[in-house]
Amino acid sequence: MILIDTGPLVASFDKNDAHHNICLGLLKNFKMPLITTIPVLTETLYLLSYSWYVQDSLWEALEEDIVRIYNMDKGIFKRCRELMNKYQDLPMDFADASLVVVAERENISTVFTLDHKDFEVYRTKHRKGFKLLPSKL
Repeated sequence: MILIDTGPLVASFDKNDAHHNICLGLLKNFKMPLITTIPVLTETLYLLSYSWYVQDSLWEALEEDIVRIYNMDKGIFKRCRELMNKYQDLPMDFADASLVVVAERENISTVFTLDHKDFEVYRTKHRKGFKLLPSKL
């Protein structure tokens, strides 16, 4: 599985985004399932709110199971708070924290993100770093 962050989701659906072509190309060619969280989805829909049609395209992708949504429970919220406290100097937002927690729980090491600056710093509770896609921006 590969975690997908807000940036690539926005870029894949926003034709005017500078990273649109690379993100859409990667999104279409992944063989592994993509997984995200409600906080990431909330950010994405907010950033795509300039167009209902673009938002609706994202809804269609979710219905087609192109991107799966991880079910969050109370334990995730507690761990997100711990991570946001640990990385408050960046600061870490709720969406990023939720992805790190899912990585910890599901032993996922690859993140599809445009936020390399932060995800190069983040570590799981097992002190594992992440493989970031796209590898070059």
